Amino acid sequence: MGKLEALLQNYERYVALPWPQNLAGPQKVWFAVYDETDERRLRARLGEFELATKRRDHKWSLCDLTNTFAEWMAQEQYRESFFESPEDVEITLGEFHNKVTQNLRVVLEDSQVDDQTVVSVHGIASLYGFMRVSQLVASVEQYIKGRLLVFFPGKHENNTYRLLDARDGWNYLAVPITAHEGARES
Repeated sequence: MGKLEALLQNYERYVALPWPQNLAGPQKVWFAVYDETDERRLRARLGEFELATKRRDHKWSLCDLTNTFAEWMAQEQYRESFFESPEDVEITLGEFHNKVTQNLRVVLEDSQVDDQTVVSVHGIASLYGFMRVSQLVASVEQYIKGRLLVFFPGKHENNTYRLLDARDGWNYLAVPITAHEGARES
C-alpha cells in the first residue's frame, strides 16, 4: 500500500470515531501529515478524502489557501515597491495574516457547516515564509464546530510539526494523522 493510500485509510479511521461535542477548539484539529513531495498526488486525491468523510455520515467543506498570497498581493497598493524591495513586504504581513484568517473563517462560519462537518484546508505550503500554520490555527480554533482537517506537507515527530521539513517545528496539540499510525481516540 502506498503512503497516500495509508494516509487515507488512517484518516477514515479517525473520521469514523465518535465525535465528542465537549472538546475545546484545539482538540478538534487534525493534521493529515504527508511528505511534501506528494503534494500533487494528494491534491488529485482530495475527492477520496471527501468520499471517506461522507461514507461515515459527516459533511465536507474545502478551503484552498493556495492562491491567497497572490490574490492579496494583486490587491496591495504598494506591490510594485515590494518587488523592488521584498523585505518591505514584512511591514504589511499583518494584513496578509488577516486575509488568510478571514478566508478560513468564512468557511468555518458558513451556515452549511455544523458540528458534523469536516472543514479541510489545503494549500498551506503557500503560506511558508509569510505566516506560521500554528498562528492560523490558533486564530480560528474558536470557530471550529466539527473538525478542522489541515493537509500538512511536512513532518511530525515527538509532537512537533515541521512545515515542508524546512523550519524549526512547533509543538501543537492537534491530532496527527499519518501514513504510519493507526487511529487513536482524541
